[in-house]
Amino acid sequence: MKGKAQVTKHTGSHYLLEDMEGGELFPAVLRGRMRLKDANATNPVAVGDIVDYEYEDSPSAENPAAIVLIHPRRNYIIRKSTNLSRKNHIIAANLDQAVIICTLYFPELKLPFLDRILLTCEAYKIPAIIVLNKTDLYRDEVPEELARFHEIYEKAGYRVIETSTLNGEGIDELRSLCEGRLSLFSGESGVGKSSMIKALDPSLDPKTGEISLAHLQGRHTTTFYEMYEFSSPSGAKGKIIDTPGIRGFGLVDLEKEEIPLYFPEMLRASENCRFTPCTHTHEPGCAVKAALEDGSISRERYNSYLGMLEDINEGKYR
Repeated sequence: MKGKAQVTKHTGSHYLLEDMEGGELFPAVLRGRMRLKDANATNPVAVGDIVDYEYEDSPSAENPAAIVLIHPRRNYIIRKSTNLSRKNHIIAANLDQAVIICTLYFPELKLPFLDRILLTCEAYKIPAIIVLNKTDLYRDEVPEELARFHEIYEKAGYRVIETSTLNGEGIDELRSLCEGRLSLFSGESGVGKSSMIKALDPSLDPKTGEISLAHLQGRHTTTFYEMYEFSSPSGAKGKIIDTPGIRGFGLVDLEKEEIPLYFPEMLRASENCRFTPCTHTHEPGCAVKAALEDGSISRERYNSYLGMLEDINEGKYR
Protein backbone atom coordinates (compact mmCIF):
# COMPACT_ATOMS: atom_id res chain seq x y z
CA MET A 1 0.00 0.00 0.00
CA LYS A 2 1.34 3.43 -0.95
CA GLY A 3 0.07 6.92 -0.26
CA LYS A 4 0.74 10.57 0.53
CA ALA A 5 0.49 12.09 4.00
CA GLN A 6 1.40 15.05 6.17
CA VAL A 7 3.56 14.66 9.26
CA THR A 8 1.54 15.73 12.31
CA LYS A 9 3.78 14.59 15.18
CA HIS A 10 7.46 13.91 15.70
CA THR A 11 8.85 12.28 18.80
CA GLY A 12 12.32 10.77 18.69
CA SER A 13 12.55 8.50 15.65
CA HIS A 14 8.79 8.02 15.33
CA TYR A 15 6.22 10.03 13.41
CA LEU A 16 2.46 10.29 13.19
CA LEU A 17 1.10 10.75 9.68
CA GLU A 18 -2.27 11.99 8.43
CA ASP A 19 -3.29 10.53 5.08
CA MET A 20 -3.93 13.30 2.54
CA GLU A 21 -7.00 11.58 1.09
CA GLY A 22 -8.82 9.78 3.87
CA GLY A 23 -7.49 11.68 6.90
CA GLU A 24 -6.50 8.51 8.80
CA LEU A 25 -3.77 8.84 11.42
CA PHE A 26 -1.10 6.15 11.71
CA PRO A 27 2.50 5.72 12.95
CA ALA A 28 5.55 5.71 10.69
CA VAL A 29 9.33 5.57 10.74
CA LEU A 30 12.04 6.56 8.29
CA ARG A 31 13.66 4.03 6.04
CA GLY A 32 17.38 3.68 6.70
CA ARG A 33 18.54 5.47 3.57
CA MET A 34 16.18 8.36 4.34
CA ARG A 35 17.90 8.91 7.70
CA LEU A 36 21.22 9.37 5.91
CA LYS A 37 19.89 11.65 3.18
CA ASP A 38 20.55 14.88 5.12
CA ALA A 39 23.35 14.02 7.49
CA ASN A 40 23.64 17.64 8.63
CA ALA A 41 20.13 17.68 10.13
CA THR A 42 19.15 16.03 13.40
CA ASN A 43 15.69 15.39 11.91
CA PRO A 44 15.42 14.78 8.15
CA VAL A 45 11.61 14.89 8.49
CA ALA A 46 9.73 17.64 10.34
CA VAL A 47 6.13 18.25 11.36
CA GLY A 48 4.36 19.85 8.41
CA ASP A 49 6.30 17.85 5.82
CA ILE A 50 4.41 16.15 3.00
CA VAL A 51 5.72 12.62 2.52
CA ASP A 52 5.09 9.41 0.59
CA TYR A 53 4.68 6.26 2.63
CA GLU A 54 4.47 2.52 2.12
CA TYR A 55 3.21 -0.40 4.18
CA GLU A 56 2.19 -4.03 3.66
CA ASP A 57 -0.20 -4.61 6.56
CA SER A 58 -2.28 -2.04 8.42
CA PRO A 59 0.25 0.19 10.21
CA SER A 60 0.48 -0.02 13.99
CA ALA A 61 2.95 0.86 16.73
CA GLU A 62 4.52 -2.58 16.29
CA ASN A 63 4.41 -2.43 12.49
CA PRO A 64 4.66 1.24 11.42
CA ALA A 65 4.51 2.51 7.87
CA ALA A 66 7.75 3.52 6.16
CA ILE A 67 8.39 7.10 4.99
CA VAL A 68 10.05 6.75 1.58
CA LEU A 69 10.01 10.28 0.12
CA ILE A 70 9.89 13.88 1.38
CA HIS A 71 8.19 16.25 -1.04
CA PRO A 72 9.86 19.63 -1.73
CA ARG A 73 9.12 22.09 1.08
CA ARG A 74 7.36 25.38 0.43
CA ASN A 75 9.37 26.79 3.34
CA TYR A 76 10.74 25.73 6.71
CA ILE A 77 12.22 27.22 9.85
CA ILE A 78 15.55 25.96 11.11
CA ARG A 79 18.11 26.59 13.85
CA LYS A 80 21.43 25.20 15.01
CA SER A 81 20.73 22.16 17.13
CA THR A 82 22.82 22.92 20.25
CA ASN A 83 25.69 25.06 21.38
CA LEU A 84 28.32 22.41 20.63
CA SER A 85 26.63 20.68 17.70
CA ARG A 86 27.38 21.38 14.06
CA LYS A 87 24.06 19.91 13.05
CA ASN A 88 20.86 21.78 12.29
CA HIS A 89 17.34 21.21 13.55
CA ILE A 90 14.33 21.75 11.28
CA ILE A 91 11.57 23.02 13.57
CA ALA A 92 8.63 22.80 11.11
CA ALA A 93 7.86 22.96 7.41
CA ASN A 94 5.27 24.25 4.92
CA LEU A 95 4.06 27.03 7.18
CA ASP A 96 1.65 29.86 6.43
CA GLN A 97 2.94 31.93 9.36
CA ALA A 98 4.88 31.85 12.61
CA VAL A 99 3.34 33.07 15.85
CA ILE A 100 6.18 34.08 18.19
CA ILE A 101 4.89 34.07 21.76
CA CYS A 102 6.81 36.01 24.39
CA THR A 103 6.29 37.91 27.65
CA LEU A 104 7.99 40.99 29.05
CA TYR A 105 8.26 39.08 32.33
CA PHE A 106 7.41 35.55 33.53
CA PRO A 107 9.84 34.67 31.92
CA GLU A 108 11.75 37.85 31.21
CA LEU A 109 12.08 38.72 27.54
CA LYS A 110 15.47 38.70 25.80
CA LEU A 111 15.16 40.91 22.72
CA PRO A 112 18.18 39.39 20.88
CA PHE A 113 16.53 35.97 21.17
CA LEU A 114 13.28 37.29 19.71
CA ASP A 115 15.16 39.07 16.93
CA ARG A 116 16.95 35.85 15.94
CA ILE A 117 13.65 34.04 15.48
CA LEU A 118 12.22 36.96 13.49
CA LEU A 119 15.31 37.12 11.29
CA THR A 120 15.04 33.39 10.55
CA CYS A 121 11.39 33.84 9.61
CA GLU A 122 12.37 36.65 7.22
CA ALA A 123 15.18 34.56 5.72
CA TYR A 124 12.86 31.64 4.99
CA LYS A 125 9.93 33.80 3.86
CA ILE A 126 7.58 32.98 6.73
CA PRO A 127 5.31 35.85 7.86
CA ALA A 128 5.62 36.43 11.62
CA ILE A 129 3.20 37.71 14.25
CA ILE A 130 4.42 38.66 17.73
CA VAL A 131 2.15 37.72 20.62
CA LEU A 132 2.92 39.45 23.91
CA ASN A 133 1.33 37.11 26.43
CA LYS A 134 0.46 37.41 30.13
CA THR A 135 0.02 41.18 29.87
CA ASP A 136 -2.48 41.04 32.75
CA LEU A 137 0.48 40.32 35.06
CA TYR A 138 2.59 43.39 34.22
CA ARG A 139 0.67 45.96 32.17
CA ASP A 140 -0.02 48.25 35.13
CA GLU A 141 3.50 47.84 36.56
CA VAL A 142 5.53 48.59 33.42
CA PRO A 143 3.36 50.60 30.99
CA GLU A 144 6.40 52.43 29.55
CA GLU A 145 8.19 49.15 28.74
CA LEU A 146 5.04 47.80 27.12
CA ALA A 147 4.65 50.90 24.98
CA ARG A 148 8.32 50.76 24.01
CA PHE A 149 7.99 47.14 22.89
CA HIS A 150 5.11 48.07 20.60
CA GLU A 151 7.09 51.00 19.21
CA ILE A 152 10.16 48.88 18.45
CA TYR A 153 8.44 46.05 16.62
CA GLU A 154 5.51 47.84 15.00
CA LYS A 155 7.95 50.38 13.58
CA ALA A 156 9.96 47.45 12.20
CA GLY A 157 6.80 46.24 10.46
CA TYR A 158 5.50 43.46 12.73
CA ARG A 159 2.02 42.99 14.10
CA VAL A 160 2.02 42.83 17.92
CA ILE A 161 -0.95 41.36 19.79
CA GLU A 162 -1.37 41.54 23.56
CA THR A 163 -2.96 38.45 25.06
CA SER A 164 -3.93 36.85 28.34
CA THR A 165 -5.22 33.32 28.64
CA LEU A 166 -6.63 34.21 32.06
CA ASN A 167 -9.00 36.99 31.00
CA GLY A 168 -9.25 36.13 27.29
CA GLU A 169 -7.68 39.37 26.03
CA GLY A 170 -6.55 39.13 22.41
CA ILE A 171 -7.61 35.49 21.99
CA ASP A 172 -10.36 36.21 19.45
CA GLU A 173 -8.00 38.37 17.38
CA LEU A 174 -5.29 35.71 17.37
CA ARG A 175 -7.78 32.96 16.54
CA SER A 176 -9.05 34.89 13.52
CA LEU A 177 -5.48 35.32 12.26
CA CYS A 178 -4.87 31.57 12.53
CA GLU A 179 -8.08 30.41 10.84
CA GLY A 180 -7.45 28.68 7.53
CA ARG A 181 -3.69 28.65 8.10
CA LEU A 182 -0.93 26.37 9.35
CA SER A 183 0.76 28.35 12.13
CA LEU A 184 3.91 27.57 14.06
CA PHE A 185 3.66 28.51 17.75
CA SER A 186 7.16 29.10 19.08
CA GLY A 187 8.89 30.82 21.98
CA GLU A 188 10.87 30.30 25.15
CA SER A 189 9.84 27.82 27.81
CA GLY A 190 7.08 29.13 30.05
CA VAL A 191 5.64 31.84 27.79
CA GLY A 192 2.30 30.02 27.59
CA LYS A 193 2.22 28.33 24.18
CA SER A 194 0.24 25.30 25.33
CA SER A 195 -2.18 27.43 27.37
CA MET A 196 -2.67 29.63 24.32
CA ILE A 197 -3.62 26.65 22.16
CA LYS A 198 -6.15 25.51 24.76
CA ALA A 199 -7.58 29.05 24.92
CA LEU A 200 -8.05 29.07 21.14
CA ASP A 201 -9.96 25.78 21.32
CA PRO A 202 -10.84 24.39 24.79
CA SER A 203 -11.34 20.91 23.30
CA LEU A 204 -7.58 20.68 22.76
CA ASP A 205 -5.45 19.66 25.70
CA PRO A 206 -1.70 20.15 25.21
CA LYS A 207 0.34 19.82 28.38
CA THR A 208 0.98 23.00 30.38
CA GLY A 209 3.48 23.79 33.08
CA GLU A 210 4.24 26.36 35.73
CA ILE A 211 7.00 28.92 35.94
CA SER A 212 10.02 28.17 38.08
CA LEU A 213 10.02 31.10 40.47
CA ALA A 214 13.69 30.56 41.27
CA HIS A 215 14.77 31.75 37.85
CA LEU A 216 11.46 32.92 36.33
CA GLN A 217 12.02 30.40 33.56
CA GLY A 218 9.52 27.95 32.20
CA ARG A 219 9.63 24.22 32.49
CA HIS A 220 9.75 22.18 29.30
CA THR A 221 6.25 20.71 29.22
CA THR A 222 5.95 20.02 25.48
CA THR A 223 8.75 17.58 24.66
CA PHE A 224 7.82 16.83 21.06
CA TYR A 225 6.47 18.58 17.99
CA GLU A 226 2.77 18.14 17.29
CA MET A 227 0.16 19.57 14.95
CA TYR A 228 -3.32 20.37 16.28
CA GLU A 229 -6.43 21.25 14.32
CA PHE A 230 -8.60 23.82 16.10
CA SER A 231 -12.17 24.91 15.51
CA SER A 232 -13.44 28.42 16.20
CA PRO A 233 -16.95 29.20 17.51
CA SER A 234 -17.86 30.22 13.94
CA GLY A 235 -16.92 26.77 12.67
CA ALA A 236 -13.74 27.91 10.89
CA LYS A 237 -10.71 25.69 11.34
CA GLY A 238 -6.97 26.10 11.38
CA LYS A 239 -3.86 24.11 12.24
CA ILE A 240 -1.19 24.87 14.83
CA ILE A 241 2.20 23.26 15.37
CA ASP A 242 3.13 23.27 19.06
CA THR A 243 6.85 23.11 19.82
CA PRO A 244 8.99 22.52 22.90
CA GLY A 245 10.18 25.73 24.56
CA ILE A 246 13.56 26.88 23.32
CA ARG A 247 16.26 28.84 25.15
CA GLY A 248 18.71 29.33 22.31
CA PHE A 249 18.37 30.03 18.60
CA GLY A 250 21.55 29.62 16.59
CA LEU A 251 21.47 31.03 13.05
CA VAL A 252 22.01 28.64 10.15
CA ASP A 253 23.78 29.23 6.83
CA LEU A 254 23.74 33.01 6.95
CA GLU A 255 26.64 35.21 5.96
CA LYS A 256 27.13 38.49 7.79
CA GLU A 257 26.41 40.40 4.56
CA GLU A 258 22.94 38.84 4.52
CA ILE A 259 21.94 39.77 8.06
CA PRO A 260 20.73 43.36 7.35
CA LEU A 261 18.57 42.04 4.49
CA TYR A 262 16.36 40.33 7.06
CA PHE A 263 15.80 43.34 9.30
CA PRO A 264 12.89 44.92 7.35
CA GLU A 265 13.45 48.42 8.70
CA MET A 266 17.17 48.27 7.89
CA LEU A 267 16.50 46.93 4.40
CA ARG A 268 14.19 49.84 3.67
CA ALA A 269 16.68 52.43 4.91
CA SER A 270 19.69 50.83 3.19
CA GLU A 271 18.38 51.82 -0.25
CA ASN A 272 19.78 55.29 0.45
CA CYS A 273 23.23 54.23 1.68
CA ARG A 274 26.08 55.92 -0.18
CA PHE A 275 28.06 52.68 -0.57
CA THR A 276 26.96 49.19 -1.61
CA PRO A 277 27.52 46.85 0.07
CA CYS A 278 27.34 48.68 3.39
CA THR A 279 27.83 47.01 6.78
CA HIS A 280 25.96 49.86 8.53
CA THR A 281 28.69 50.10 11.14
CA HIS A 282 31.30 52.66 10.07
CA GLU A 283 30.74 53.73 6.45
CA PRO A 284 30.16 57.43 5.67
CA GLY A 285 26.78 58.25 4.21
CA CYS A 286 25.11 55.23 5.81
CA ALA A 287 21.34 55.72 5.73
CA VAL A 288 20.83 53.03 8.39
CA LYS A 289 23.03 54.90 10.86
CA ALA A 290 21.14 58.09 10.00
CA ALA A 291 17.81 56.32 10.66
CA LEU A 292 19.23 55.10 13.95
CA GLU A 293 20.04 58.67 14.96
CA ASP A 294 16.60 60.03 14.06
CA GLY A 295 14.80 57.12 15.77
CA SER A 296 13.40 55.46 12.64
CA ILE A 297 15.40 52.37 13.58
CA SER A 298 15.44 51.38 17.24
CA ARG A 299 18.67 51.15 19.20
CA GLU A 300 17.52 47.78 20.57
CA ARG A 301 17.13 46.21 17.13
CA TYR A 302 20.39 47.71 15.91
CA ASN A 303 22.21 46.25 18.93
CA SER A 304 20.73 42.84 18.07
CA TYR A 305 22.11 43.27 14.55
CA LEU A 306 25.59 44.06 15.87
CA GLY A 307 25.40 41.04 18.18
CA MET A 308 24.58 38.75 15.27
CA LEU A 309 27.52 40.08 13.26
CA GLU A 310 29.80 39.43 16.22
CA ASP A 311 28.45 35.92 16.72
CA ILE A 312 28.98 35.01 13.07
CA ASN A 313 32.54 36.32 13.21
CA GLU A 314 33.27 34.33 16.37
CA GLY A 315 31.13 31.28 15.61
CA LYS A 316 28.97 31.73 18.72
CA TYR A 317 25.57 30.16 19.40
CA ARG A 318 22.79 31.95 21.30
